[in-house]
Amino acid sequence: MKWATETAVRIVNWESAIEEIVKCAIKDEQPFERLEMTKEDLLEMFKYNESKVRIIKQKINTPKTTVYRCGPLIDLCRGPHVCHTGNIKTMLITKSSSSYWEGKADAESLQRVYGIIFPDAKQLKDWQKLQEEAAKRDHRRLGKEQELFFFNHLSPGSAFWFPKGAHIYNTLVNFIRKEYRKRGFTEVITPNLYNSQLWETSGHWQHYADDMFRFEVEKEQFGLKSMNCPGHCLMYSHQPRTHNELPIRYADFGVLHRIEMSGALSGLTRFDGFNRTTLTFSVVEIRLAAKLRTGFMQLMVCTLDFLSPTFILHLKGCLDFLSFCYEEVFGFTFKLNLSTRPEAFLGEISTWDEAEADLKAALDESGRPWCLNEVDGAFYGPKVRELTSSI
Repeated sequence: MKWATETAVRIVNWESAIEEIVKCAIKDEQPFERLEMTKEDLLEMFKYNESKVRIIKQKINTPKTTVYRCGPLIDLCRGPHVCHTGNIKTMLITKSSSSYWEGKADAESLQRVYGIIFPDAKQLKDWQKLQEEAAKRDHRRLGKEQELFFFNHLSPGSAFWFPKGAHIYNTLVNFIRKEYRKRGFTEVITPNLYNSQLWETSGHWQHYADDMFRFEVEKEQFGLKSMNCPGHCLMYSHQPRTHNELPIRYADFGVLHRIEMSGALSGLTRFDGFNRTTLTFSVVEIRLAAKLRTGFMQLMVCTLDFLSPTFILHLKGCLDFLSFCYEEVFGFTFKLNLSTRPEAFLGEISTWDEAEADLKAALDESGRPWCLNEVDGAFYGPKVRELTSSI
């Protein structure tokens, strides 16, 4: 495998070549060994590879870091892994694509290879059948065939809705708006543009600025709205509040704008400009921010008392809302993940630990199965994410 990291791939049937290498590794049952090395030793080891030297210099800020060894290969990796390659029973190269270094169009172009592995052949066959079904229902193909929407390079990452597509879109908006009213939400409208002072207060300017559309007007920095929540905080603080008003439930159909690299754009599932309905709760107990995100909605819950009945009640209500919309109405299924503290975060670790423990207990109380997704939370707080399947 060493040749693949040192030189350009020039083999015609490179998919087969990679798969053969993997098959040999599986047969040998090569263990994955976690090693700790100093930054200096890593720079010496990888001096032949400019890209890895760049990663080591830019990303490693500690005297030591981890690498993993598998057979003759040693590479930078955080882990964890399976015990050995023998745990992998089947592997498939799915596709390849060009990719700019760090997603920057003016950087060198690299080749990205996608693959998938399974512990047995049956699971691979089942997965391939699911992919075939998904291809039949691909919204990008259906959108073109049924004249629902299209994309144009003059507005990359943004959809143009034809009349029939706009009708479907508005029908969904009206459905979710009706459900909001049933659950005590009031709809608000917030600006699309904010001074950088707001984003600095929320932490987005320090932790999320590279993903925001920013510009200068009269020597002042501004950013297009990438999230609704900071605007809702301004609405909440605009006037004095009493405990009798709480909880306040805001619903917002605002248009959000985020910079997505061209290689990451994918139809209506990932694009630069999109509508997200944001649900913001302000409850009596204010301590930590925990977010529940779906394709339609985003919920911010604040709580003071860990395991408080108020917090668990709101979490259960949100999960019931998800279950109604996705499972009962649309026939989808969804799974829950708890995303914990990322490497770059705001606040104290002790607060994060308490927040994560609170969310774990609330998820356990909900009675739905959930999985832990470590270091995948937002910089401002842990999240409960839902993964939806329509197949």
